[in-house]
Amino acid sequence: MKILEINNLKKIYHTPKAEILALDDISFSLNEGEIVSIVGPSGCGKSTILSCLTGLLNKSNGEIINQNNLKFGYMLQNDALFPWLNILDNCLLGLKIQNKLTVENKKYVINLLKKYGLKDFIYSYPQNLSGGMRQRVALIRTLATKPDILLFDEPFSALDYQSRLSVSDDVYKIIHSEKKSAIIVTHDIAEAISMSNRIIILSNRPSKVKAIYNINMTDTSTPINNRKCKEFSIYYDKIWKEIDKNE
Repeated sequence: MKILEINNLKKIYHTPKAEILALDDISFSLNEGEIVSIVGPSGCGKSTILSCLTGLLNKSNGEIINQNNLKFGYMLQNDALFPWLNILDNCLLGLKIQNKLTVENKKYVINLLKKYGLKDFIYSYPQNLSGGMRQRVALIRTLATKPDILLFDEPFSALDYQSRLSVSDDVYKIIHSEKKSAIIVTHDIAEAISMSNRIIILSNRPSKVKAIYNINMTDTSTPINNRKCKEFSIYYDKIWKEIDKNE
C-alpha cells in the first residue's frame, strides 16, 4: 500500500545572478514497510529531495501526497550527539523539544536502548561509544518521537568500512523490527542494493529519475548476507552503468 507519493517534484534555487534548477520532474512512491534508496552522481540533489519532504526546503512545483499525515524522522550524516549529555538525555532531546517528554515516552526510549544493545551505556557519554554505537543511538533518538517514515541522509558515511557493514545490518533490523518505512540517500551502490526493496537512480543536475530498480534476490536476510546473493553483482553492474552514463 502506498503511504507517500512524490509527483513531478521541482526545486529551483534562486541566487542574485541566476536560477539553478536542481530537481526537475521527480516522481516516485513509498510503500508501507518498504525501504527505498536514492542514488545518483554527487550534487544531483538527493538530499534536496529529503529536505523538500520534511519541509526544510520549500518545493518549487509538484506535489507530495501524504494523505494520512504520516510523521517523518530525519537522520543526518553526522550523529550530532551532544557530548555534554548522556546517551539517554540525547535520545530524549526530540521529545523535550516537542514538549512530549512523558513518563510513558521516556520508558519507551529506555526500552529501545535496552532492546538494541545499549543497556549498559544508558548513562554513558558519546565519547565513550564507538562510531557504530553512536549511530545506533542517533537512530533511537530518531525513533523516540515515533515517526512513521524514516529518512536517512548518508547515515553511515562517517564510519570505516567494517563498522559501516555492521551498522547497516543494525539499522536494517531495527527498521523491520519497528515496522517502519524508510528512504535512504546514499552514494554507496552496494549499500543501496543490500538494504533496499527499490532503488531510484537520479541523473546529473537538473536531476530527473533515470531508472527505478525493484530489488529481488534469493535467500535475503540481512544486508551483509544480501551481498552474497547471486543477483547482487548483476544489480550492481546495471546500476553502476546507469549512474556512470553522462546524461
